[in-house]
Amino acid sequence: MSELMQAVQTDKSGKYLTFMLGDEEYGLEILRVREIIGLMSITVVPRTPPYVRGVINLRGKIIPVVDLRVKFGMETVEVTEETCIIVVDMILNEEQIEMGILVDKVSEVLDIMGQDIEDAPAFGTGFDSDFILGMAKVKGSVKILLNIGSVLNSEEVLMMGETAINTSEESA
Repeated sequence: MSELMQAVQTDKSGKYLTFMLGDEEYGLEILRVREIIGLMSITVVPRTPPYVRGVINLRGKIIPVVDLRVKFGMETVEVTEETCIIVVDMILNEEQIEMGILVDKVSEVLDIMGQDIEDAPAFGTGFDSDFILGMAKVKGSVKILLNIGSVLNSEEVLMMGETAINTSEESA
């Protein structure tokens, strides 16, 4: 294996918070995770895309919440005791914003080595896999590692940030 390929693979090594959406397990870089909170009251914001569940008031800060099931085109399910919101840090126009992602349940934090992470396979020309950081081979299974900054494109994040600001100003 070339040194360059090895450097690229090792770049992705680190700690990942894993969570479930249906039967699939996904991972996020732990450094992007601010906190994990139980499901709380979500205020629906009119005229937002279907995957935007709304906003929450987290200790006085308005945070938009995205339903990853809907964003990924999965079937919606009933909320359970394990349903939770992972609050993540996103960078938009060199500004840090917080966003919540709704998941079925959080699994564990894994330390994944670079050599255990492969690039996303090619699915053809009509599929944009930029949101996949890599595919991790862990304990005999595959976990899809997400590039949370690419799960939502910058236009969507900007719209959600503006929605949170506007909602915050209206409630003040």
